[in-house]
Parts: sequence; structure tokens; C-alpha cells
Amino acid sequence: MSPPETSTSETLTGARALPSVDAVLRAPSCEPLIGRFGRTAVTRQVRGLIAEARAAGAAPSAEEVVGQAAGRLAAADAPRLKAVFNLTGTVLHTNLGRAILAEAAIEAAVAAMRQAVALEFDLDGGRRGERDEVVRGLLCELTGAEDATLVNNNAAAMLIVLNTLAKGKGVIVSRGELIEIGGAFRLPEIMSRAGARLVEVGTTNRTHLRDYVEALEAGAGLVLKVHPSNYRIEGFTAAVPAAEAARAAHDRGVVLVDDLGSGTLADLSRHGLPREPTVAEAVAAGADLVTFSGDKLLGGPQAGFVVGRKALIARINRNPLKRALRVDKLRLAAIEATLKLYRDPDRLADRLPTLRLLSRRAEDIEAAARRIAPELGRRLGAGYAVEVVGCMSQVGSGALPVDALPSAGVAIRAVRAKGAGRALAALAAALRALPMPVLGRAAEQALVLDCRCLEDEAGFVRNLRALAPEATGP
Repeated sequence: MSPPETSTSETLTGARALPSVDAVLRAPSCEPLIGRFGRTAVTRQVRGLIAEARAAGAAPSAEEVVGQAAGRLAAADAPRLKAVFNLTGTVLHTNLGRAILAEAAIEAAVAAMRQAVALEFDLDGGRRGERDEVVRGLLCELTGAEDATLVNNNAAAMLIVLNTLAKGKGVIVSRGELIEIGGAFRLPEIMSRAGARLVEVGTTNRTHLRDYVEALEAGAGLVLKVHPSNYRIEGFTAAVPAAEAARAAHDRGVVLVDDLGSGTLADLSRHGLPREPTVAEAVAAGADLVTFSGDKLLGGPQAGFVVGRKALIARINRNPLKRALRVDKLRLAAIEATLKLYRDPDRLADRLPTLRLLSRRAEDIEAAARRIAPELGRRLGAGYAVEVVGCMSQVGSGALPVDALPSAGVAIRAVRAKGAGRALAALAAALRALPMPVLGRAAEQALVLDCRCLEDEAGFVRNLRALAPEATGP
């Protein structure tokens, strides 16, 4: 006698059949899920989970499907742009967004998001205005320049300047200043895209005034000085100061552009940092135009500034590229607020996060490291040794490349030598998987958490509570 026939669902699920999509959606626990993510998204996720269960021969209950859907929907809804604890020791970390904005800049950007603003409207005349007017006066005040404009980053500033003033012309650049910036973008390539022709002068380590003069007399149309903000050439070297190059250029009716790269509006040495040339000094030295960044040493949002002679700025603003490279209202609001902080240099370090972090005292950083080390030790367990160490931070983003800043942090080492590399890799991955990822750096067979940029110690400790011991390795 043959056995009785059974349905496919009974064969796959035993005593319990798969719930229908409608049954899951009617479950009481599904109601808040629909309220948060919407019926369409929840239905799609539930349908997919039921299909997966059917293929696997499983039979979750309606409540179990809701729980699985909740986890997947929450994961999909989590922001891809996540806040992190930057304990790498690099303050202006390009991969982590560079400068943290001042509270005044954040408030200004939020206000611009919430309401209409007079972005390109002249309130006095009741006519269309120019968005550059929001910050033009501030830039001129802080740099001593006749006029100013801005675009979305310093590479864009260089592109529009060269395209406006040197398209089809030769541009003189010292061979030792042919920089490459992040992402393998090279100055010669930007010049090519701008329609300019590179005229190299001097050698990698030595360039003299006569090199500029010879190229000028051969008919070059622009002189470009590039501040080596992301490298240093040391030893047997010679370079021509911008003031001397400017005089040689002006004697022959040629424009000199000084690209400061990172750029700063303040004398950093008064805050205990290595000195960098300021924008005002470059303008005073005779540069016709000066270009610099907004999100590096200046401590604001991403932007590229061009300051200098009024007639040249007017030509740049007539270039069709200006519209393609312009900044939006959010960044303009944040830039204006950031620039205003420079009017009060005595309180700048208290108000500007970049300067505050760069000028933080090593002994204060060490004290922070000592406060968080015990909690790290407890969370990591006996498989790791936790030690407070001295270390060196760096500015980052190509600024002050050879000038390290004394700092302190926590060095974490695997107790067992065998498999230590894998253990540290597992720990680094576990820290990156925390609700607010923690990023350190590998050094001397240890994972070092440099505490220079750690200001929210309480938040850091709370964040560690999600560190599962089994996720950290041995």
C-alpha cells in the first residue's frame, strides 16, 4: 500500500506552513514597521524573505518574518555617510571629510536649508544679484585683495584661472613645483584640460630667477608659483620667491598666479604650529591672483578661492566654467560664518575645530588616552595588551607634510605572538563595525588609537559597549 500524498508545503515545512505576505503584514508587530518604512518597502522585504524561506525549505512564523524584515530594513535605511571616531592621527584626513566645521558654520548651513535665502538677489536694489557677494567683502577684508571669487575646490580654482588667462598660452612652472594632489590628479593634466601649455623651468631641486626670465622672454603668457603644501624638497635646493618672480613677470606685462594649495588666513605660529605663508602675505608680495582651499587649514567647507586684481577676477567670473563650478547656498552660508571667525584671531582656536585640534597640547591628549585606556582593556579582554603611548600626529590633506605634531594615544597589541597580525586585523574590523566606527592606524605591530581628535570621550566609551568579545579575535 502506497503512503498518503503530502503537499509541497508540508514536505518542506513539517507541521507549519509558510505564512502569506498578507498575514505577515497584518501581524500587530508589523504595524510600527510600516509606520517607519512605508507599506511598499515592508511588503517588498516580506515577499523576498518568504521566497527565501520557501527556497530553503524553512517555515518561519509571521512574527519571525517581521523580525527579519525589521533588521534588513534598518540596515538598508542606515546612512552610508557615517560619522566616525577619527583616531588615525591625521587631523585633516581627506578620506574622512577633512575639516570639521565650526558650530557657527553648521548653524548657518542649517538656517540656509530651512528657508529661502537671498542667494542671488540684491535686497537693496530689488534686482538679481551675484552669489559671490555673500563672501566677497570678507575675503577682501581678510586678504587685502582688490576682489575675490570662489568655486567648488582649489583644483577648480586653478582650472578656471588657467582657462581664463592662459588658454593657448605657455605657463611657466618650476619643475620642483609640478605637484600631484590626491587621487593622482596632476598639475600638468589640469593645465592641459584648461587649454594651457606647460613651460617647465629649472630642475627638480634648483630653480633660479634667470630660468623665469629666459622663459618670459621666449613668450610665455603666465607665471604660476605653486606652494609645495604636500611635500618638501630638502638639501641642495634653490627656489625663487614669489615676489621676485612677480617683478620679473610684471616687467614684461605677464600675470603671476600664486597657488597656495592648503592656504591659511592666520599666522599658525602664534598657535604653536609650524609657520605657513598666509594669503594676505602672498597678495602683498605682488601676486596678481592667489588661489587656496577652504576645507584644509582654513577649516571651512570645501571650496576654492581666487583673490587678487579686480580686472582679472572680472574676467574669471565671465568664464562659462564659473557656473559649472559654483558653490551652493549651504556652502556659501558655512563659508561666510567660517570667514567671520577670522575677524577675532584671539578666540579663533576656541571656535575653529581644525585649529583647536591642531594646537591641542600633548599633555592634554595623553590625559584623554589615560582615561579611555582602562575601558578599552576591559572590553578587549586578556587577548590584548593596552598601553598609553606617545605618538606623532600629522596635519593631513597635504598641509605641513613634514611637520609632525607630538601626540599620545592607546597602543593595542595581541598578547600571543602567533597570529598577532590576524588578531589585530580582526580587532580593527570589529572597531570599524561599531555603531560609530573607530578608525586607528597600524604601527609597530600594534593598532594605535591617536587621541588628538578625540573630544567626545563619553561617547567613545558608550560606543565600546557594542564591541562583542568574540568579534575581536583571541
